[in-house]
Amino acid sequence: MSKFNDAATEGLLAARHAKTAGLTQTLIAKAIGASQSQVSRVLSGQTKRHSKLHRAVCSYVFSRHVTPSEVGQIPSVLVDAVKDVWDGSPAQAEALALVIRSLGALSAQTATPSTGAR
Repeated sequence: MSKFNDAATEGLLAARHAKTAGLTQTLIAKAIGASQSQVSRVLSGQTKRHSKLHRAVCSYVFSRHVTPSEVGQIPSVLVDAVKDVWDGSPAQAEALALVIRSLGALSAQTATPSTGAR
C-alpha cells in the first residue's frame, strides 16, 4: 500500500525526486521494464490509481538516494536536524524522507504571492 492517498500527487513527487536524482524517464523505463510514455504518465500525475506500474515507477525513483558528491551540498543545519530526530531505522528514514519531500509542495505555494490578508 502506498503512503499517498492520491496517486497523482505521488507521481508528481516522484518526478521531482527523479529530477533531483538525475533519473531520466528512459532510464526509469528500462530499469522497470516499461515504456517511456508509461513512465511519463505516472510522473506527470496522470495516473489516478496505484497500479502495478505506478508502484514500480515510484518505488524505483524513491529508492534512489543522494549521491556522495551531492552530500557536501546539503546544508549542515539540515543534516544536523535529521541526525537529531532519526532513530536509525529504515522505517523512520522513509517517514522522514516523505515529510521532507512533501515540503516541496509548500515551496511551490510560497513562490506565488498570496492575495488577501493573513
